[in-house]
Amino acid sequence: MNFELKDKVVLVTGGAKGIGAAICRAAAQEGALPVIVDRDEDAGRSLLAELGAERARFVAANLCGADRCREAVQQAEAFFGRLDSVVNNAGINDGVGLERGTPQQFRESLERNLLHYYDVAHFAFPALQRARGTIVNIASKVAFTGQGNTSGYAAAKGGVVALTREWAAELLPFGIRVNAVIPAEVMTPLYEQWLGQFAEPQQKLELIISRIPLGRRMTTIEEIAATVMFLISAQSSHTTGQLVFVDGGYVHLDRALT
Repeated sequence: MNFELKDKVVLVTGGAKGIGAAICRAAAQEGALPVIVDRDEDAGRSLLAELGAERARFVAANLCGADRCREAVQQAEAFFGRLDSVVNNAGINDGVGLERGTPQQFRESLERNLLHYYDVAHFAFPALQRARGTIVNIASKVAFTGQGNTSGYAAAKGGVVALTREWAAELLPFGIRVNAVIPAEVMTPLYEQWLGQFAEPQQKLELIISRIPLGRRMTTIEEIAATVMFLISAQSSHTTGQLVFVDGGYVHLDRALT
């Protein structure tokens, strides 16, 4: 399928590693121009070298703060003179719970996982309006299932889901489509880090995999990226306000199936 993304400029937050890097690679393979936004300069520059500086760009940015988000968007737009799509992806399941957290830590978790979604979309809006562009928000199954001891992340991802529907409604007059992708169990560097906190990481991983209905396997980062490519492309031109679960049936299928 031709996604018709040649020379489309795609800003990806948290784009240097994991799901974000897979999205940037997929965009480049489709002929788009990915702008990698990430605070990890080593990973960002490594991915830029892989993709080629003539067809991609890297913005080193910590997105905690509206001013930083504005600067990142301005840099991204300046590189290629336009902006066609925003993929809000940056975040971390930081374990800020009700019992094992503080009110201040909860607020900081929202900063890391939700507020920059709004800030980036806000500052990108004029460019997206001109391009009749797209926004894809990466959320999480935690917004729907809960997980325990991660109030900040769960609240943030629930907010991402709500913003997706709200923006899809608000931006209808401008032809800007807004959708969300909901992963569940995807092996990324952050996921490996989370597994590492258990006494028996491999045993924990095997337990999780045994509960994934389709194929008893983790979702790949490439499968998430492929769904994002569809949602930012003209092939999904009448799709907006949707929450697309790419999770092997993890959230919605009967647990008896496992």
